[in-house]
Amino acid sequence: MNITVILLSLCQALLTTGNVLLISVNALIGQQLAPSAGLITLPVAMQFVGLMCATIPASLIMARTGRKNGFYLGNSIGIIGALCCVLALQQAHFFLFCGGTFLLGIGIGFGTLYRFAAVEACADEYKSRAISLVMAGGVIAAVLGPNLAISSRQWLEGSVFTGAFIGLLLLYVMALILLTFVRITDASSLDDKALSSRPILEIVLQPIFIVAVTIGMVSYAVMNLIMTVTPVAMARCGFDFSTAAWVIEWHVLGMFLPSFITPRLIERLGLLSMMLLGALLMLSCILLNLHGVSQWHFWAALFLLGVGWNFMFISATQMVTYSYKTIEKSKSQAANECLVFGMVTISAFSSGWLESTLGWQMLNTLMIPVLAWAVLVIFVFRQPVKQHLSVS
Repeated sequence: MNITVILLSLCQALLTTGNVLLISVNALIGQQLAPSAGLITLPVAMQFVGLMCATIPASLIMARTGRKNGFYLGNSIGIIGALCCVLALQQAHFFLFCGGTFLLGIGIGFGTLYRFAAVEACADEYKSRAISLVMAGGVIAAVLGPNLAISSRQWLEGSVFTGAFIGLLLLYVMALILLTFVRITDASSLDDKALSSRPILEIVLQPIFIVAVTIGMVSYAVMNLIMTVTPVAMARCGFDFSTAAWVIEWHVLGMFLPSFITPRLIERLGLLSMMLLGALLMLSCILLNLHGVSQWHFWAALFLLGVGWNFMFISATQMVTYSYKTIEKSKSQAANECLVFGMVTISAFSSGWLESTLGWQMLNTLMIPVLAWAVLVIFVFRQPVKQHLSVS
């Protein structure tokens, strides 16, 4: 694997470390600052609103200015967002904090394209390995993120969570430094330029695109919703912050550690089978959450949730790259990211309300038909997808 993919993996690791840190503290900050229980997860929701708002512009900006300049811009916006959060926490201003997480979401929206940049930096036969290597950067985040969340609580007296956002600021600065060593070729070949670009509606109505985006949407939305409210549910059950951070650490390990073997599993089982296996693991997570609320239940459920997301999301990412020509990549990736993270944003907005009004068990129960929908889409379109993949 070339050095560009490795550097992109490290940038992804820093971005994901920041995301894990945000997961660990945002809902708890919401509990302290929110004017009502229904707004506890508004900071998380605003983060995903920012992410969704960035998805289409990020792809189009990178098409015009290049991947590298786009990543520079995204990290710079993330730095501004972290500074806003520090100021908001010092002033105990809830809505300013939400504004800061919105800017952080925009920065993350640019960073979600690291995986596509990795695919474009290597030969076709290494696509799944490149995606997995970039995603495997999250293993670093799984260890560093929760520990940074815990240790940063002691950095500033009288401000428990401000240190976390100072740490987040440093992560974005480190990513900017790493990006200076990245070499990405953005220019399309003359042959690609000679090809005609199809209308975006024609691209997104292909069975292969429908399956890829559906699995991406469902896997990320279900994972995000359950993950976001887990620290709140654990706090309601009497667990302390360190225990919740430890559970999140194992969840993130589940999200990214399988990336070392996911490409080989895809080669052996195929993309559709990996998606179904991921859905089965997510269902196992839900059944565990419905079974009990001990530390073991939270830990095992979130680990399975992470592994299920890994299988589904990496498979969906690879599948969507087969749905478009090189000249169509910017608008196709923008459509994919907008749809996926639009659904994630809806899940983030609803998570706090669902947990506070319906309760932990009902929230989990509602995810069962969502997963069933994803499985149904796979079976409905499996034949045309197989035909498409056989000629790709």
